[in-house]
Amino acid sequence: MTHDAITGVLVEHLADVFAVGADAIALDRPMTDLGVGSLETVEAIAAATRALRIRVPMAELDAAMTLTDLAELLLLHHEVARAPRIAFEEDADAQAAWAAVADRLEASEASAAGYEHLTYDMFLGSASGAHREIDHFNRWIDDIMADGRYAFESTHLGAQRPVVRVERPTGEAFELINLSCYNYLGYSHHPDVIAAARQALDTYGLGATSSPIASGTLGVHRQLEDALVDFFGVPDLGASLFSSGYAVNVGTISAFMTPGSYIVCDRAAHMSILEGAQLSRAHLRYFDHGDLAGLEAVLRSIAGPEQRILVCIEGVYSADGDYGRVAETVALARQYGARVLVDEAHSMLLDGPHGRGVAAAQGVLDQVDLLVITFSKAFAGVGGALIARRPIIRYVNWYARCRMFSCAMDPAVTGGILKALKLARSADGDARRTRLHANAAHVRGRLRGRVDLGESTSWIIPVIYGSERLSIAVSDALQRKGLDAGILTFPAAPRGEARIRMFITSEHTRAQLDRAVEIILETADALGFARKPPAGQTPSR
Repeated sequence: MTHDAITGVLVEHLADVFAVGADAIALDRPMTDLGVGSLETVEAIAAATRALRIRVPMAELDAAMTLTDLAELLLLHHEVARAPRIAFEEDADAQAAWAAVADRLEASEASAAGYEHLTYDMFLGSASGAHREIDHFNRWIDDIMADGRYAFESTHLGAQRPVVRVERPTGEAFELINLSCYNYLGYSHHPDVIAAARQALDTYGLGATSSPIASGTLGVHRQLEDALVDFFGVPDLGASLFSSGYAVNVGTISAFMTPGSYIVCDRAAHMSILEGAQLSRAHLRYFDHGDLAGLEAVLRSIAGPEQRILVCIEGVYSADGDYGRVAETVALARQYGARVLVDEAHSMLLDGPHGRGVAAAQGVLDQVDLLVITFSKAFAGVGGALIARRPIIRYVNWYARCRMFSCAMDPAVTGGILKALKLARSADGDARRTRLHANAAHVRGRLRGRVDLGESTSWIIPVIYGSERLSIAVSDALQRKGLDAGILTFPAAPRGEARIRMFITSEHTRAQLDRAVEIILETADALGFARKPPAGQTPSR
C-alpha cells in the first residue's frame, strides 16, 4: 500500500460527499478549508479505513490536517497493522521495524501528559488488534476518578424534577438544579401520567414480550397510534411506534431509501439519521447547517426524473438549539422532486398550535413526508413514532428491521405517554408551553453577551466553551457549584466547539434559573470562556 493509493481513496470519497470533481480537492489545504466539518472528517476516514483495512485512533485526527498529512497518518497505521503478521520468531529486522513504528504510535497517543489533556474522541479506535483503546479509555476514566473530578454517569436518586440529588460513581453526592434532562413539560412525574401508567401496567402486564409484527401490538399501542393521528389532524396519516426514538430514524430511513438513492442531510443532523442513511446504503450528501443555497446546490447536482432523494432536517436542533427552516426546505425539496424527513424530537409538544411542532407552526405539517417524533422528551417516556401517509406506515412496519426484530414498547410507558399527550394538547399544555418559552427567554437574556450561546432561539441553550480539553474541569465545576447540565464534545459537536447544553423546562422557578446562570458565569470566569460585555452595557438581571 502506498501513500498515493491512500490519498486516492480519500479524494474519491470527499469528491463524492461534496459532489465535485476529484481535481477540486486540494491535497495541500487543511480539510477545514474544503468545508469539511466533524462528520465529513469521520466519513472520509471511515471510507479509507474500510477500503484499506486500517484502524486509526481518533486521538490523531484533526480537521486542520491536509489530505497529505492524513494519508501519511493512515500509511503509518497500515505499517502498524502489517507488522504483527510477519513471523517475528524468524526475522529480527521485522521485530525492530515493528517496535519502531509502534513506538511512534504510542508516543503520539501519550504525547500529552495527564488525563486533562485527553478527550473522548481519542478512544474511538485503535490500530491494535488487541483493542488497546479499551485499556486506554479505562485508564483515562480511572485517573479522573482518582483525582475526584469524574462527574459523568452520576446516578439520579429520584424523579427528573427541577432539583435532583445525584451520586457520582465515586460515592460523592450533590443536590443540583437539573438542566440536564429533557423533561420539558414536567410530565414524567405528573400524578395523572403516573396513574395512567399504573393502570396500563395492571391491564397489560410488565412488557409486550413480542415484536409489533408478531404478537406484541397491544390495545394501548393502538390507542396511542389513534390519539397521535387525531392530534395531528391530517387526513390519511398513520403512526408507527418504535421502542426508541433513535430506532425511528434508523428503521424508517433504511426501509424507505435504497442503494443508489440519495440522502441529503443538514450537517447538524442527529446521528440516528446518519446511521439510518448508512444502513440504507444510499449516497449521503451534506449541506451546511441551515444553508438553503447549499441545499439547492446539492439537489441540483443529483436531481433526475427517476432519482429517489430524501432531505433530512430537524425541527429544533439538539446541539445548537436553533429552529429548522422547515417550510423553506419543503418548498425547495418539492422543486427537485425530493421527499422530506423532519425530526421533531426536541420540538414536538413544545411549539406550534397546541404543541403540534415546528412543521405545524410553519404551516407545512401536511407537506412533510416523514415526521419523526420521540417519546423520551416532552412526552416524558421512552420510544418514538413515525407519522406518515398510511401506505408508507404499513410498508415501514414490515421493512424497518429494527422494529420487526425488537420488542414493542412496554405497556406502562405507553399508557403514561397517552395521558401526557392528552394533557399537552389541553389548556394545561398551553400554560406549560408559555412558561417554557418565558423561562428560556429569561436564561438567554441573562447570558447573552457574557458567554457564547451560538444561535440558540429555543429551550435548548448551549454555552460554547471551545476546547474539548476543558470538559472534565467544566463538568466537575458545575456539579460542585450546584448545577447538573450536559456536556457535548466532538464528534457530537464540531471539533473546537465543545459546550455545556442546558435543557430549560416549564417547571423551573426563576430563582432556580437565576442561580443556574450565576453558576455558568462563575465557571466561565474561572475557566476562561467568559465574554466581556460591551463598554457601557449592563448585564440583564
